[in-house]
Amino acid sequence: MIQALTLILTCQLLGESIVLLFDLPLPGPVLGMLLLFLWLLVRGGVSVPVAEAADGLLAHLPLLFIPAGVGVMVHWALLRAHWQALGAALLLGTLIALVATALAMQVTLWLVRRVRAVRGRS
Repeated sequence: MIQALTLILTCQLLGESIVLLFDLPLPGPVLGMLLLFLWLLVRGGVSVPVAEAADGLLAHLPLLFIPAGVGVMVHWALLRAHWQALGAALLLGTLIALVATALAMQVTLWLVRRVRAVRGRS
């Protein structure tokens, strides 16, 4: 379990370091997650200890939202001053995500039907 957590945190540290070193416009943890994904691809899958460590982190996921909640409390005046822009961004972002998901599903269904039709002819 310690080795698996070390692997996960090392990937996050590498991601943060690369982002800071090369001044990339990407969050370090996202790059770290990509590095972990590549590592797991090279290894041929997720090992049992890594899966157990990930499950342990996911079981305590609500605790990871505490810093975000503190940030909201600290910057409450700023959020209150710009609530219209934040509300519009949240509403539009949600609508765009829903429309994009619906379109992606439609394209996927069309492709599945097309492949089935082509296979049915041969």
